[in-house]
Amino acid sequence: MFRGMRRFKQQITEAECKEILSNEKRGVLSLLGDDGYPYGLPLSHLYCEEDGKIYFHGAKEGHKIDAIKNYDKASFCVYDKGYKKEGDWALNIKSVIAFGKVRFITDEDLTRKICTKLVQKFTNDEEYLEKELKNALSRVQCFEFEIEHMTGKLVNES
Repeated sequence: MFRGMRRFKQQITEAECKEILSNEKRGVLSLLGDDGYPYGLPLSHLYCEEDGKIYFHGAKEGHKIDAIKNYDKASFCVYDKGYKKEGDWALNIKSVIAFGKVRFITDEDLTRKICTKLVQKFTNDEEYLEKELKNALSRVQCFEFEIEHMTGKLVNES
């Protein structure tokens, strides 16, 4: 059902893919938008090693919500900061692309847990966390992305 990587010699391991998903803070979620146009949007994310899912949060209405309601299949792409080999100008970047389905989360406890972990990915400021949960949690919609297929690769930009 899913294509194999054309440049398979650049493929990284599943463990490396999970490490990138866990450590990087942002990626691009691509959905099928209005009139069949692709709709890609940058999002902060949370990868959960225990269940292998990726979690997002956002508003309860808008283009993303409408797109997911109309078609739940999506892809999510994340890439690391990269590195340069000594004496070389080219950047070496590891990237991951996951394919799967996005679902709305309706459980309030799970929503609180996801939002808490997302904030903690960026800061350990507990005062900020509590303020955000108190003031914004009721307006937040969380999503789970169930990975059906995932590949990653290392690319040299030269």
